[in-house]
Amino acid sequence: MSAAPPKPTVTEREARQVAEAARQQEWRKPSFAKELFLGRFRLDLIHPHPMPTDEATQRGEEFLAKLRDFVETKVDGARIERDARIPDDVVDGLKELGAFGMKIDTKYGGLGLGQVYYNKALTLVGSASPAIGVLLSAHQSIGVPQPLKLFGSPEQKERFLPRCARTDISAFLLTEPDVGSDPARLATTAVPDGDDYVLDGVKLWTTNGVVADLLVVMARVPKSEGHKGGITAFVVETNSPGITVENRNAFMGLRGIENGVTRFHQVRVPAAHRIGPEGAGLKIALTTLNTGRLSLPASCVAAGKWCLKIAREWSAAREQWGKPIAHHEAVGSKISFIAATTFALEAVTDLASQMADEDRNDIRIEGALAKLYASEMGWLIADELVQIRGGRGFETADSLRARGERGVPAEQVLRDLRINRIFEGSTEIMHLLIAREAVDAHLSVAGDLIDPDKSLQDKAKAGANAGVFYAKWLPKLIAGQGQLPYTYSEFKQGVDLSGHLRYVERTARKLARSTFYGMSRWQGRMETKQGFLGRIVDIGAELFAMSAACVRAEHLRARGEHGREAYQLADAFCRQSRLRVEELFGRLWSNTDDLDRKVVKGVMSGTYEWLEQGIVDPSDDGGVWIADATPGPSTHENVHRPIR
Repeated sequence: MSAAPPKPTVTEREARQVAEAARQQEWRKPSFAKELFLGRFRLDLIHPHPMPTDEATQRGEEFLAKLRDFVETKVDGARIERDARIPDDVVDGLKELGAFGMKIDTKYGGLGLGQVYYNKALTLVGSASPAIGVLLSAHQSIGVPQPLKLFGSPEQKERFLPRCARTDISAFLLTEPDVGSDPARLATTAVPDGDDYVLDGVKLWTTNGVVADLLVVMARVPKSEGHKGGITAFVVETNSPGITVENRNAFMGLRGIENGVTRFHQVRVPAAHRIGPEGAGLKIALTTLNTGRLSLPASCVAAGKWCLKIAREWSAAREQWGKPIAHHEAVGSKISFIAATTFALEAVTDLASQMADEDRNDIRIEGALAKLYASEMGWLIADELVQIRGGRGFETADSLRARGERGVPAEQVLRDLRINRIFEGSTEIMHLLIAREAVDAHLSVAGDLIDPDKSLQDKAKAGANAGVFYAKWLPKLIAGQGQLPYTYSEFKQGVDLSGHLRYVERTARKLARSTFYGMSRWQGRMETKQGFLGRIVDIGAELFAMSAACVRAEHLRARGEHGREAYQLADAFCRQSRLRVEELFGRLWSNTDDLDRKVVKGVMSGTYEWLEQGIVDPSDDGGVWIADATPGPSTHENVHRPIR
């Protein structure tokens, strides 16, 4: 056997260059969120609230009715949690229903649903079993269907999409044991050999990988004569010789998901199965995730709705000191937070989804904000429910049932939701990704000023361009519609939401000024100020959620659908959100970031190692931190389990 190829070693600058090259560089369509970060409140881009067509609505509602009947009669969420597996007959039933082809065009045998009804379906099925929601979303949000829809050839679509719509399960393979959010170090290789590529490497956390029939695999093609090389995407048949699923991983939550470790050893993949050109793999992955991330907010909406239902029912039944606990302010404030935030999460998810369906706006920031905000707030909602339930919130549903009480899986929901803050871009990575897009306009005109590799002539040119840009842009941040008392008056319907929209407009300008001050202060060191950038993004997320909540409330009022109540919830959410925004602004300039860096240096140098004394470490001392991923034949039993 030939020696294993060395793992790619890259500098921090090289890693950034790889990530930058994978970005969508152009902004060909308007973006509400991008404008918001630039201090421009473009309400016209989201109001009136966009709506699906009558045909799309009819098709979506008909499928939701069938899906509801299926999950109510065929899905036992408690059994999936106990057995840590979705029964094969449930998977087969979902295939027959067409649930694996929700987003696939009807000409390929799919249902042709848009993002709106796809997310409504995930919300519904995820409320019955979050593991099923993950199964379906991993298959078609980031698995084979979505990359082929965006980048596949006609021949690839004809060959694979009908299978994905009805019979085959797909998975997306990017992460490796030593490669997470830094794909520049990707070690899996695809070496050209005649009309094929030969894959070698190991992929980790392959959701659906244990049961998948088709894979989207990201691998590095070496540069050679006739081959541009670079990270490239392939569709791979899981039954190909040389593929071994070496382990089915187990987790804190989502116990029913089929997530594994997959090894490739001399796996031959036809060149016809390459998606797009060589070197386009990361761009394909990131573009796929622009809408693929919207499946995670759907699961958070499902959890929020369920938490609200349980909080309401339990808080009416449970009495303390002569009255239901809901009437005690300490509990009531938690219920208010759950209700208002659930309303906002559904508003953000529906708005971003409909914008994706319309394809009139660039939603790369909106989709990322929706994922970031929903995953963080959804976790807080579930945590508050556990607190409201008290000891029963910490007790498992099976234990509650065994002693004669209602089996409420509050602790399971908390465990299941925790991964959303890590899946498809951790909160920390999402902060950096969104911040990069938010400052894109600045870097496009002034980026050369802080680039050490640029010549003096380039810097001089950039300085002139920046002067022109800021001379026009900065004066527009001084005053705006948010300072006029009667703007957005159509949002004053009993409850007055117009003041919240004026606040968003004023605050967007303040946010843009703060970003500019940060860039002026730190210049090239701005990218290292991750605490500052994270707070900038969190403020933008709150402003986006406030906007979505107000627009949704007015939309429901205009349609005669609980408008009065929607206005009340939007008002409560905006008032809660404004408090968070003001706190975040205060922490932009008054924080412990510098002190934290000093403490971290001390921790890593062993200065505080004495603080760790007085305990025993229950973890296994015999294992390594990162498993060996050296290419070669597998020494494990293949646990691949296709469902047919």
